[in-house]
Order: sequence, then C-alpha cells, then structure tokens
Amino acid sequence: MTPRLLTKYTEEVRPRLNEQFQYKNVMQIPRLVKVVINIGVNEAKLDQKYMDASMNELTIISGQKPVLKRAKKSIAGFKVREGMPVACSVTLRSGRMWEFVDRLFSIALPRIKDFQGISKKGFDGRGNFNLGLKEQLLFPEIDFDKVIRQRGMNITFVTTAQTDEEAQLLLKELGMPFAR
Repeated sequence: MTPRLLTKYTEEVRPRLNEQFQYKNVMQIPRLVKVVINIGVNEAKLDQKYMDASMNELTIISGQKPVLKRAKKSIAGFKVREGMPVACSVTLRSGRMWEFVDRLFSIALPRIKDFQGISKKGFDGRGNFNLGLKEQLLFPEIDFDKVIRQRGMNITFVTTAQTDEEAQLLLKELGMPFAR
C-alpha cells in the first residue's frame, strides 16, 4: 500500500512545484530523499541503560533499528573518551520515511503545548531542513510510564531542492506547519 503522504506528493505537490518554478525536466522537481533522526545521549557515559532506553525509543518511533554512534575523539572538558557511546541515529528512506513524516506532521507536532508553528531558520542554504524536538513523548507510540528521562532529538529532512525557497515550499505543501 502506498503511503498517504507519497500519494499527496505525486498527485498534488509535484504539479504545484512544477507550476511555480517552471522546471524544464521532471527530475528537477524537488523531492524528499531521506529523514535522519538523531538522539544525543550524554548520560550513556554514566550508565548503559540510558543508551539502551534511547535506542529502544528510537526504534519504536522510527520502525527501524538505530545505529550507535561513538565518540571519535577524547574531550576532557566533556568527560568523554574515544570510543564511548554518545548518540544513536536512524536514516529513513522510501516507505518508512513517508510514514514517519506523515505521523510527525499530523500527530506529533500538533501535540506540542502552545504550538505556534516551526521556525523557518532551520534551513542550511542547500535545501535541507533541521528540526529540533525537546522530548520524545510527542509521539503517541512512546509509553509515558516506561520513559526513564525526557530526551530531545534532531530531525533532518534531506531534499533534492537547490534553494531554501524550493525546499520550504516542498515541506509546506507536504504539511509542515511553519510559523508565519
């Protein structure tokens, strides 16, 4: 079964983007390539259970097993040694990516208290967008009673757009609630 948001992209968003920017080739129309979710786990240096809990929560949220990220260098100021686990991340593509983005836009983001929209400052100049969330409890799949500690996450939307304007219109048309 085709994801709902992918159907919306092919039937509504692509024609609108093509109409606005007048692309010469269909392959020039911006599309979402991948979504990367990253959780930094500072407490993992104290106890491994924090990392295990983060990896479990990220698995539940994304539907895919995350990769453990280790420190590349020792940094005495942060009390981190080379090789210590510091984060976990997952890269979503195709069907899982579309399902996650749909759940994020329609279920998780509206659950933010006093939500005014997402800031447009997260664009990198090359058509990619970074979004930071303060807690994982926004996703209804996470059981509130099993959460050891609230943790934020960084979500990166990688697109084929050449400019931030194209990427912003793509994400807006897909349903991302940008602030005015």
